[in-house]
Order: sequence, then structure tokens, then C-alpha cells
Amino acid sequence: MAVAAPPTIQTKPLRERLAPLVIPAVFVLIFATVLVVAPASWPKLITGILLPGLTLAAIYFMLSAGLSLIFGLMDVLNFAHGSLFMLGGYCAWTCNQWLDPAYPGHWPLTIASGNLRFIIGLIVGALVGAAVGSLIEISLIRPLYKRPIYQVLLTLGLVFVFDALVRTIPAWGSLSRAPIKPPMLTESLSLLGRRFPSYSLFLICLSVSLAVIIALVLRRSRIGLTIRAGVQDSAMVEAMGINVRRVFTGVFGFGSGLAALGGAVAASFIGVYPEMGLEYQLFAFIVVVIGGLGSYSGAAAGALLIGLARTFSDHLVLETGLPTAIASASTVLVMAVVLLLKPGGIFNKQ
Repeated sequence: MAVAAPPTIQTKPLRERLAPLVIPAVFVLIFATVLVVAPASWPKLITGILLPGLTLAAIYFMLSAGLSLIFGLMDVLNFAHGSLFMLGGYCAWTCNQWLDPAYPGHWPLTIASGNLRFIIGLIVGALVGAAVGSLIEISLIRPLYKRPIYQVLLTLGLVFVFDALVRTIPAWGSLSRAPIKPPMLTESLSLLGRRFPSYSLFLICLSVSLAVIIALVLRRSRIGLTIRAGVQDSAMVEAMGINVRRVFTGVFGFGSGLAALGGAVAASFIGVYPEMGLEYQLFAFIVVVIGGLGSYSGAAAGALLIGLARTFSDHLVLETGLPTAIASASTVLVMAVVLLLKPGGIFNKQ
């Protein structure tokens, strides 16, 4: 009688076991470097690196979370995702500007409250982004689900279409537009004896709130269960009588609306300009590659990592006089380190 072989215990490679430690290791490295150079700089560390890094991370998360959800469910890598981010920013800026009764050539309907114009701008920007994203999925992406190369070419072409559209509209044009902050968020707050913009704290709180709400929806609700099941096996979900195409459209529209909301919020922080779509699209790709394509948790972790790394490198360049190219290359360097440890990204389970 043959004796069954004992089960073998499979262990993960060392680099995969070390990958989840990348984020805390980077935090420790950043804090230790600053403290060694200037031991009495805790207030400057928090208000000059940590909080600005979280502000950048908030913008990166709102852009990359939708991109990661879309890829995780539909295997569609939308190169025009940054263009929807730009579109949301321009829509919010237009509402803030053209609803202002003090603006020459304003719309017939005006709103005196700058805070209310700001809120309307956020809602309009997110809704326009969701509507345009849903329309793109229904009319352009859906016929190409089995042709990934065509999807890439199509979404790349949409980047140029949106860029030309923005430059063609007279109210927008090719020039950058200054940010318009709501009156309730124009003041600075005193933190540890230093001033910090209240709008940045609003960005951080909004991003954290969205991250928690979306995570709860994905994990606790029926809709989230359907989405996660569709990610694992869309054919099985279809066999259960669920319209997967409608789910795909909803996820694509939601991800697009989330990106547009990020652009609408960023419009009052950095302004709007035609190149912002391509600029932030690059950061979104770096974030989702670091976190793991299709991983929502990875998008949050990647955004946090890249936001802090970029802020720290900017601060280092400013303090030491190093070339500015170092700050620009810092995000790519972080991505390279993560991919060396775990090529699929930090939270990629495959």
C-alpha cells in the first residue's frame, strides 16, 4: 500500500514577504533622514512634509482609485482617465466663475455665495465625469472588450480629443486658470506654531471619507458583493441573472466620476490647465502599478506612498539645492524599488 506523501508547505519568496513593509520603511526613512539632519524640526516635518504629502496623496487617490476599480472589474486600462480628471476640474472652475454675479459675462442665473458655488461645482464636475465615462463605455469600450490593443489605441486617441476640446472652447482655451477657493476654506490654520492651508485639510478629510465609504460599499453591500464577484468570475455572475454589462457601465461611470471629482477638488487647489490630464494620468499609473493593478487597497497605499515620496523629494531639493530632476524622478524610483520586491505590486495576490 502506497504511503501518501506529506503535504509540502509553500513559502513565498523573500521579496514578496518584504513588499508590504515598503510603505512603513519609506515612512521611517523619511522621518529618520529629517531628524538626523535637523533634530529640532518635528513641527517642520509635520507641516512641511507629512501634511502636504497627504494632500497630494488625496488627489492621487481620487484619480487612481477609479482607474484601479475599472481595470480590476473590466480589464480595461483607460488612458483617458486623466482627461476625465481634467474635465471635472474645468466644469467645477466654470461653475465657480460663471455663476459669480461679479464676473463679467456671467450666466443669467447667478449665486452670490461662493461656498454654494463651490459645492455646485463639485457636484456638476463629478456628474459630468460620470456621464461622459458611462457614454464612453457604452458606445466605444463595450464593442472592444475582447480587443485590448484596440482599447488602448482608442483611449489614447480620446486623450487628444479631450485636449483639443478643452483648447477649442473659448471659455477655457489653452491658458491656465487660477484656482478659486471657497470663502470658508481660504484661511490657514495654526499647527505646531506653523500655518497650514485649511483647504489642504479639507482635501485630506474628503479623500479619507471617500476611501472609507467606498471600502464599506465594496465589502458590506450587495452592490459591492456583485462587483467583487464580477472581478473574480463575470461568467458566473451572468449565469445568476445579474446584468454584468450594466454593472460594467456603472463601475466605469463611477470610476470616471471619482476621477472628475478629484479634478473638481484640485481645481480650487492648483487651478486648471490643458496639460493637467496627462500630468496626473502619469501619477495615477504609477500609483496603481505600485499598489497592484485592480487592487482598491493598493490604490490607497500607492497614493499615500507616492504623495509622501514626492513631497519629501521636493523638500529635499529645496533645502539642499539639488537638481529639480531628482524630485521628478523620485516617484519612478519608488516604483522601481517596489517592483523589484514584488513585480505585481504590493497588494497584487496573483
